[in-house]
Amino acid sequence: MTNKSETGKIGEDLACEFLQDRGYKIIERNFRQKWGELDIVAIGNDKTLVFIEVKTIRQNDNTANEILPEYNLTNAKLKKTQRIAQLYAGHNQNLIYENGGWRIDLVAITLFAGQRPQINHYENI
Repeated sequence: MTNKSETGKIGEDLACEFLQDRGYKIIERNFRQKWGELDIVAIGNDKTLVFIEVKTIRQNDNTANEILPEYNLTNAKLKKTQRIAQLYAGHNQNLIYENGGWRIDLVAITLFAGQRPQINHYENI
């Protein structure tokens, strides 16, 4: 496993734990299609089907001037995620509860050496 893919897996594991601690039910991880992937599929507290994109970076210290993982979510990546989310929702209508609908969230994680990670959750991006 490469350093980048290892960082991504750690981030996805942390994101799942973070979301479950907040009442989300994880339905699926790493749902792949030819043109992209959904990192996490979950049901939120309000019964909304939620597609979560996870972006994770490593930093040597917690200085505020560093690059944020949020910056790694490009418009192109978001469009791919929307396309796959529409496909997934269309094939899994049973997961869309009345008035629940679906949305896309971002979980941005910064890993610091020897410190707790910083996790930010952005709903309905």
